[in-house]
Parts: sequence; structure tokens; C-alpha cells
Amino acid sequence: MRHLVRALRSRNYRLFVAGQSVSLIGTWMQQVAMSWLIYRLTGSAMLLGMVGFTSQIPTLFIAPVAGVLADRWDRRRLLVATQTLAMMQAAFLALVVLTGWVQVWQIILLSLILGIVNAFDIPIRQSFVVEMVENREDLGNAIALNSSMVNGARLIGPSIAGLLVASMGEGICFILNAFSYLAVIVAIAAMRIPQDLNRRRSRRHILLELKEGFVYAYTFGPIRSILLLLALVSLMGMPYAVLVPVFAKEILHGGVHTFGFLMTAAGIGALAGTLLLASRKNVLGFGQIIVTATVFFAVGIALFALSTNFILSLAALVVAGFGAMTLIASCNTVLQTILDEDKRGRVMSFFTMAFMGVAPFGSLGAGSMAGMIGPRDTLLIGSLGCLVGAAIFTCHLPQIREKIRPIYVRMGIIREVVEEPETDSKQPPLNGT
Repeated sequence: MRHLVRALRSRNYRLFVAGQSVSLIGTWMQQVAMSWLIYRLTGSAMLLGMVGFTSQIPTLFIAPVAGVLADRWDRRRLLVATQTLAMMQAAFLALVVLTGWVQVWQIILLSLILGIVNAFDIPIRQSFVVEMVENREDLGNAIALNSSMVNGARLIGPSIAGLLVASMGEGICFILNAFSYLAVIVAIAAMRIPQDLNRRRSRRHILLELKEGFVYAYTFGPIRSILLLLALVSLMGMPYAVLVPVFAKEILHGGVHTFGFLMTAAGIGALAGTLLLASRKNVLGFGQIIVTATVFFAVGIALFALSTNFILSLAALVVAGFGAMTLIASCNTVLQTILDEDKRGRVMSFFTMAFMGVAPFGSLGAGSMAGMIGPRDTLLIGSLGCLVGAAIFTCHLPQIREKIRPIYVRMGIIREVVEEPETDSKQPPLNGT
């Protein structure tokens, strides 16, 4: 337990936690309210998938550019800009809903705008974590705590949204989300970042820098394997979230409260997973954790697909949430630990692409398949795909460990072999194969 919150020793990270915690509650409130608004207006699972598609597809094309910018420019100023734009999107969404002007095409367009903003925001924010944490050994803990914030908000946001939507309508959730962005903007502005970290990065043509980052990520086996597994899970499994409103209404015969409770259950599992990771002293053993988390996620969504009982569905989503967030946070921690500092922004943009850029195709496919073969079979197929990915990653795990080991030795994570003759001098480069 003494390792659980050690990253909070850094003042900048404490500010970030305070502001981001408020903002994330608003974000989850908006996500639940928007999903329910679409399903209430149309009753279409396909349109739920369409909204998920438009909110995430920009990541596939924009995130790599954002990664280059994150390696070049002041990440703090970039974050203030993206958070301000996201606040404006939420305010306009609240306006059209509260005035009664809302139409489906407006929601889709505003989802696309938010997706563009997030495509810049997420890789920049992921690569900014290392600047907020004063002690490099606390980096893994900071990443896990960041995921814990997301899922702590996931417990609170959907529950509040369910109550507010049932009593006052969706618009109030969008208003509160707009105001919540002020907290994180103020927190980022109050940070004191060392001057040497604010220097402008050296610039070459953006395509050359993008190619350099891609070659580095592709040729270093551990990074490549982690990104490919994330992409597969995002395509096959993560779209279960867009079908939760369908299960809440059509299979469990509930309403917006049922939907909120289901989302909260997934958040409970996710929070448990990230707290478990935050309590770990270092990244040793994370390869096996990645495999186990993928299996947990696959089993969870399969049980949810087969369940017709509300309590069992809640339990299944706890398992799925635990697996999903443990997988994502573990992959994030390993990547941020082993990558080269001058390529951090670009590698984290590829992480964002694998996690969110591929997901819209899964959301669109899941929405379309649910209309043709039903939501239950759709989730079962996705679960099977995740299990296949876990099996393939397990086969490559020995080679991944072999390539990462010299990096851990050099960083002092594996201390008992530092004095061996073959590891005492020159280590292989990080981008070697």
C-alpha cells in the first residue's frame, strides 16, 4: 500500500490529479447522456455505433501528427488548447439539446469535432506525464493512478448521469461537463515545468519524423507486439460499450438507470485493476499481467453477452472492466518505461491509434453486426477474437522478455544481474531487434 500514491509526491502531478478528477466525471456524464440521447431519439444500435465511430475515427489519422507535435512543442500549452476546445464542444452540445434544436446529425457532427480534439489531446497528455513526475521511478505509478482517476470518475459519472437524465434530461449533463473542463485548465496553467523541458524540439519535415517514429516502433519487437495486441482488442472487444444501451433496454428490460448501473459496474472492475497496478513496485511481471488481463476481459464480455440476469450482468462487467483497464494501463506502463525519450510523443500517438484509432471500426462493425445477427452473438465473436490475441501474445512473450531485459538492467529495475560481465558495459540499443 505504501507504493499506491507515491507519484503524488510531485507537485505538478498533484495539480493534474485534482483538475483531471473533476473533468473526468463530467466526461463520463456526457458519454452516458449522449449514448442514451441517441438511443432515445432513434432506437438504433447502428446509430450508436456510428456515433462511436465518428468520435474515434479522427484518432487514426490525426494522432501521429499530434505525436510529432508533442515531441516538438510545449506540451502544457498544447493541452490547455485542447481542453479549451473540448469545453466549447460540450457547451454547444448543451445549447442545442436545451433549446430543443437537437437532431441526430448535430450529435454526429459534434462527436466528430470532439474526436478531432481528443486525437490531439490524448497522445500529448500521455507523453506529458513524464514531465509532471519528478522521480522517474514513479512513472509507472503515475500512469496507473491516471487510469484509476478515469475509472473512479467512471463510478461516479454514469450514476450521476443516470439520475440527472431521468429527472432533468440530457442537457444538464452536457452543461456540467463544459464547466468541469475549467478545473483541469486551471491545474495545467498552475504547473511549474522546468525550463529545459519547455525548450522547442528540433524540427525536421513532419513526414520524416513520423517515419522515424514508425520505424522505431515497428522494428522493436516488444513495442510492436504490445501495439498489435491493443489494436486487436480495441477492434474486437472494446466496442461492447456501444451495445450496453441495447442490453439495458432490450435484454434486461431496464431504462437509463439500468444503463448507468452497468457502466458503473465496468468502472468498479476497472478501478480495481488500476489500483492493483498502482500498488506494484515496478514493471516486472507485466508481460504475464497483459495476457491475464486480456483473458479476463474476453471472459467478462462473453458472460455479459450470455446473461439475462441483471446481477450476473453487473458481475460480468466488473470482470470485463477489470481486464480491459488492467490491459491498457499495463501496456501503457511498459511502453513508457522502455521507449526512447526523444520518441515518446510519437510512440504514445501509436498507442493512442491502437487503443482508440482502431476502435471506431469496431464500434461501426459491432453496431452493424448487432442489427444483423443480434448483440449477443456480436459480443461472443469479439470475445473469441480477444482470446486468440492473448494466445498469440503468449507465444511471443519469451522473446519480448529477452529484448526488454537489457533495458531493465540498464535502468536498475533488474538489479541482481547488473554486475554480470556481459551486461556490465554496452547494452543493445532500444530500437534493436
